Amino acid sequence: MVRGAWCVAAAAATLVVAGACKKSGAGGQGGFGGGGPMGLPVEVAVAATDTVRDEIAATGQIEAVQSIDLRPEVEGRIVEFLVREGQEVDKDTPLFKVDDAQLQAQVAQLAAQRDLAQQALARTKGLVQQNASSAADLERAEATARSAQAEYDLQRIRLDRTTVRAPFAGVVGQRYVSLGDYVTTSTRLASLHTVNPQRATFQVPERFARLLRPGQGVTFRVAALPGRDFTGEVDFVDPVVQLPGRTILVKARVPNGQRLLQPGMFIEARLVTAVRSNAIVIPEDAVVPLQGTSFVWVVSDGKAERHPVALGVRTPGFVEVTSGVEAGAQVVVGGLELLAPGVPVRAKVVDRGARNAPAGSDRP
Repeated sequence: MVRGAWCVAAAAATLVVAGACKKSGAGGQGGFGGGGPMGLPVEVAVAATDTVRDEIAATGQIEAVQSIDLRPEVEGRIVEFLVREGQEVDKDTPLFKVDDAQLQAQVAQLAAQRDLAQQALARTKGLVQQNASSAADLERAEATARSAQAEYDLQRIRLDRTTVRAPFAGVVGQRYVSLGDYVTTSTRLASLHTVNPQRATFQVPERFARLLRPGQGVTFRVAALPGRDFTGEVDFVDPVVQLPGRTILVKARVPNGQRLLQPGMFIEARLVTAVRSNAIVIPEDAVVPLQGTSFVWVVSDGKAERHPVALGVRTPGFVEVTSGVEAGAQVVVGGLELLAPGVPVRAKVVDRGARNAPAGSDRP
């Protein structure tokens, strides 16, 4: 009798527990701590605003703004080097000296002839005043004096030019002559190159022609100087498309106060074509490609929503969104494989770190 009562009590207890479970299920309550509905755990990042630059990537080299091969203006033998190779010089600095002994003698002779012509002119003027000479005689004397002065001036200029001077400030390059060499006006003496500023030159495909203009910023790195960034400003865009590659030559002026940039150095350049200061940037792994389009999952009111997006420029780890996402929105970056529209989620905000100078590139 006692055993039967225990069985009846146990059965009643079982029914009570089962009823409680059904009631709980019908009411939709559950989860941790008796809170809201259970959601899929996801990681989200906050869409932020940042400055984004459109850039064109290209390769090129460093060139001197001015570079020439120096040649003498008079013939003769080289008698003196006034500077050394590699020396930095100012404008009009004497560089080479050509033998001028013969020219000095000629200048002295012409100076004497000039003085005689001036004296003859003075006598003729006196005779004209005394009516002892004609106006024609005076005209001939004046012409002779002017001719003598002109010959003297011409030879004096040639004498001055036996000293070869720097036409602009720069660095003297390789010397091509030795002491005692006889040089003519076609003989190369040495090269001369400007050093500050320098020019970064590179080729851009013609499809970017409408985006090119003077004044644009250029950043570049030099293979010979790893880890250093240089900046410049475009000062020349070739109006002619060069064949056969159909490219446009672009040159940018670059400060070179530390004398680090040398002509011929290889560079990898980025030409800034546009700057957007309030662009929306999200982590790249939030974007899901689908049949030629892209979308992201956005968490709103604890649920996942799918937003089609239009993308702009990319940087390592980040991408610009031009439409479809507002600043401050939470985009899913982890756990998005099982998401569907309207699915409840439990979002955990993660920090993907700082963006490194967001910028886009269009590589040729």
